[in-house]
Amino acid sequence: MVRKNVGIKAKKPEKECKDDKCPWHGKLSLRGKVFTGEVVKHGSSKTATVKWGFSKFLPKYERYERRHTTVTAHLPDCIPVKKGDLVKISECRPLSKSKSFVIIERVEGVKK
Repeated sequence: MVRKNVGIKAKKPEKECKDDKCPWHGKLSLRGKVFTGEVVKHGSSKTATVKWGFSKFLPKYERYERRHTTVTAHLPDCIPVKKGDLVKISECRPLSKSKSFVIIERVEGVKK
């Protein structure tokens, strides 16, 4: 079963998978925010750690400081990802104790 529309503008993966927690080929629905970040760790199966940075303004010092956020995301079998790749992740229902995001596409190009 290939899902035609996941509700987010993203490129469909070329491979097919039988993962029930895949938004393209399974029954997982997406909701909430969408982020683009770098894969920092891809150790265990079907899990990747994604990190992205942002700036926060400090009114006392009238300056910006750099911060980052790191989350664990579900990695379906149909999306080939390795450490250092840029990926687009989307929020979904809680999949485990620490996973509430799923990788929906690999963004072309590598962050340097």
